[in-house]
Amino acid sequence: MNESLAPLSAAGRALPKRWLAVVAVIFAGQSFSMITSYAAGWAVIWHVTETTGSALMLAAASICAYLPQGLISPFGGVVADRCNRKAIMVAADLGIGIVSLGIGIALLVGEVTFATLMTLVVARSVGQAFHSPALMASLPLLVPERHLLRINSLIQTLASVAAIGSPAIGIFLYTTQGLYTVMFLDFGGALLAVLGLLLAKIPSARDVDAANQRVLANLRDGWRAVSSRRGLKILIVSLVAGSMIMAPWGTVFPLMTYDHFGGGGFEAALVEALWGGGMLVSSVALMVWGGGKRLVPVIVLSLVGAGALTCVCGLLPREGFAAFAVLTGISAVVCAWFNGPFMTILQRSVAPEKLGRVMGFTTAATGLAAPLGVALGGVLAEAIGVAPFFVVAGAGLAALGALMYLPKSVRALDESADEATESDGGNDGIRANA
Repeated sequence: MNESLAPLSAAGRALPKRWLAVVAVIFAGQSFSMITSYAAGWAVIWHVTETTGSALMLAAASICAYLPQGLISPFGGVVADRCNRKAIMVAADLGIGIVSLGIGIALLVGEVTFATLMTLVVARSVGQAFHSPALMASLPLLVPERHLLRINSLIQTLASVAAIGSPAIGIFLYTTQGLYTVMFLDFGGALLAVLGLLLAKIPSARDVDAANQRVLANLRDGWRAVSSRRGLKILIVSLVAGSMIMAPWGTVFPLMTYDHFGGGGFEAALVEALWGGGMLVSSVALMVWGGGKRLVPVIVLSLVGAGALTCVCGLLPREGFAAFAVLTGISAVVCAWFNGPFMTILQRSVAPEKLGRVMGFTTAATGLAAPLGVALGGVLAEAIGVAPFFVVAGAGLAALGALMYLPKSVRALDESADEATESDGGNDGIRANA
């Protein structure tokens, strides 16, 4: 193929003719792994619930699930920029699968303790700390600029599908076949993910200078890649603040259904289904649309819209459950407009050889902000009531979105993306000179 006609990746490198097949192979394996991992996670939660009945044990499981990833992700980003990203993802998927296999065998032999199950939870969290930065940093090397948001939306779509279907799969297999069956299924999903990675050719983008530096120096370079652009700093700070505000919603939504509207299990399940369905529909729509060039307004609209809808939910009367359910579905549609565009802006704005560290910082920031947000939000909801909490949290999120759009440096993130696209020869991603 004539290199002058070769399509360019979002990182400005020539793509193979069958780049779409490469992406399809990778995500075919990753989708199976995501579903089986979610199913295993729900099975473990259900097992802990049945065997201990302790809220403290469930809280400890949540900490084991989030804290290691939040603490280790910056170092996972360093490894992603210094080493072969494909090898990192293979090792992470295979490592998690082997732990699941070991626990499945232990369950067949005899009972396992709570600490043994937490080994799986921690291993999955550690694996994601290395896998996620490597995967997200590889995407700009795999797809053209105009399809980058679509791929990020595809990841969100797969996560939505897994979140909707996996709890039923995990709990059904746990109750009918036993926990060991779910663990073996998780191992099978990991093998499919590894197979997809091994069959795909993933370009490398190592930072040569980083290999000769100490780890702390690598971390400083990664932070400089963000701090050199004021707009990126504001965007990431907004992400952290938004994560803290939104993190308690998963806990407070059932309380709103039960305490404020007097609903039962059916109503709570309906709200969760509408939320998951809204996220799924919106992610698919964003994947088809592609988002256009101006992504900052999409992010702002997501924050302001979700905040305003949440605020309205808190103002509903006690007989307004139907309106609450509808607004929940609409709010999920709007919320889905945030993550894909945010990741796309980061991937557009940071050099490929430093992107792993930036993704590591971002994952760590959100991973640590979420538990803190849950704790603070729980205290606030307890102090002022569930419905007033919705009003306060919604107003705070809407204000955050509006304030984020004011700095010119944030709006300029879209302008720099336009200039990069024009320099590559327009929307078709064709480079004039190889």
